[in-house]
Amino acid sequence: MHSPALSSVVRRPVRDTSAAAANPIPDRPIAPALPTRLRPADLLRLTDETGEDVLAGRYDHLLPSDGLWPAVDRWATRLVADDEVDIWLISWTPDKSTKLHDHAGSLGALTVLSGALAEYRWNGTELRHRVLSAGDQAAFPIGWVHDVVRAPDRIAVSGSSGTGPLDPTLSVHAYSPPLTAMSYYEVTGHGSLRRTHTVLTDQPEGDL
Repeated sequence: MHSPALSSVVRRPVRDTSAAAANPIPDRPIAPALPTRLRPADLLRLTDETGEDVLAGRYDHLLPSDGLWPAVDRWATRLVADDEVDIWLISWTPDKSTKLHDHAGSLGALTVLSGALAEYRWNGTELRHRVLSAGDQAAFPIGWVHDVVRAPDRIAVSGSSGTGPLDPTLSVHAYSPPLTAMSYYEVTGHGSLRRTHTVLTDQPEGDL
């Protein structure tokens, strides 16, 4: 039986991925980022396939047991982990941004499962804005600096015909090598980007 936590999200056909669902989470210490053989296209494929598994109920045992998604703070659970890649499911709440950050030495990618996200990306001279609706994907090469927040409901509804339910707003993220650090930034009054601090972390997309 599927958890009620995903009752409002349309499920895709079930695929035989029991091995992925049973993948244990290793007790892995934080280590310096190392090169990865995976490419952004590989991470996009992984987030898409893992998203299908989430919608098919393969990870229901990792979802909130009471079927209720947190309404105040963002929530995340690690779905897959090995020495090469971490894959996370994130639930987004209104007005909780990640703040401008990079992913240090890790490549990243995401697939939006339901609702919509607003991304503000530094393009070298200014912040560019886009909305990623259900079914949309994005890849993050080394040096990608962005802020991510749940898109306002009015934008999510009018954004794309593929937009799914707004509650929950879910996305699957992959990082390779697994995240070990993130740097945070601010836009100066002179129109440049300034790094404010760097933190060691294995959590996805900023502090939860």
